[in-house]
Amino acid sequence: MNFKFSQDQEMMRDSAKRLLADLSTYAAVHKILDSDATHDANLWKQMAEAGWLSTAIPEEYGGAGMGYLELAVLAEEMGKALACTPFASSIYFAAELIKAAGSESQKTTYLPKLAMGESIATVAYAEKGRIDAAGVQVKAQGGKLTGTKSPVADGLCADLVIVSARDDQGVSLYLVDLNAGGVSREPVATMDRTRKQARLTFNGAQGELLGQAGQGGALLDAASYKVAALLAFEQVGGAQDAMEMATQYAKERYAFGRPIGSFQAIKHRIADMFVKVEMARSSAYYAAWALESAPEKLHQAASAARVMGIDAYSFAAQENVQIHGGIGFTWEANPHLHMKRAKHLESLLGGGIVWRERLMRSMEAAA
Repeated sequence: MNFKFSQDQEMMRDSAKRLLADLSTYAAVHKILDSDATHDANLWKQMAEAGWLSTAIPEEYGGAGMGYLELAVLAEEMGKALACTPFASSIYFAAELIKAAGSESQKTTYLPKLAMGESIATVAYAEKGRIDAAGVQVKAQGGKLTGTKSPVADGLCADLVIVSARDDQGVSLYLVDLNAGGVSREPVATMDRTRKQARLTFNGAQGELLGQAGQGGALLDAASYKVAALLAFEQVGGAQDAMEMATQYAKERYAFGRPIGSFQAIKHRIADMFVKVEMARSSAYYAAWALESAPEKLHQAASAARVMGIDAYSFAAQENVQIHGGIGFTWEANPHLHMKRAKHLESLLGGGIVWRERLMRSMEAAA
């Protein structure tokens, strides 16, 4: 078991840092926050040209043919830079489902477009606060979909969506072209306006079956563990940046003639942040190892990484705001950006309670 990234992977990290340092600055994030833009289109274009979108897509479908560890490296850096793109929806989730369940024709049709950034995909699985198969109420009859999915991450900028719908065989997955008619979309008010979400209403939209009918719940469940492991790296990256922001401010901000970082109360806060971030990092690394080398351990490893990632990022983001004091939550300042992103990432795939239950079940199964 080797928890060190290879030299090539570290070179990829350095390249990612440079690109994000130029394009995903705090100023750029504020620009998306203050606008109606669905995502940072220029950053997305540069990611595509740099080959990030194709990282884990097989070469025969236009990808780079690398693996999940390379995606994990990119995810951590994107989390640290608060990247405002649909990378998680399109690449971690939708592309993974097409790779796992798509026919040869579907893989040939959709994966090259996702790899090149010519198409953006997302997954619509949530309904009325539920993400499990039992909560699916959208209907599919003869391939025609009716019903509503909300919230759908990146549903405003996607042109392809994978929808969980109930048909004669149970819950199945359907590919739907969002530009083909029969679908309306509207924005959903959320805390993080840099990662906008949508409500998709299907009114006879034509769907194309993805995978076997009746297997939609199982396919989503299997993919969710892979997505959780990668999201954990985004959360670790975000938590790391929030901690560094707080530490730097504690060195620069003076009170009573000395840096506030010299006061014991502030030292304790930053020390607690450090402990949580490093625990989350260890869990994320273990999940990445399981994702690449030990799939039989993935359920437990990804669940633990998800729980620790949510905890570390939420804590670091909140403590960062507290250490900055009154300015920390003002719109023009930067600390609240991490607080909002932490809430967004926590809301995906179900929150901490869902993943604590999954962790407990996986531990019981392994006992």
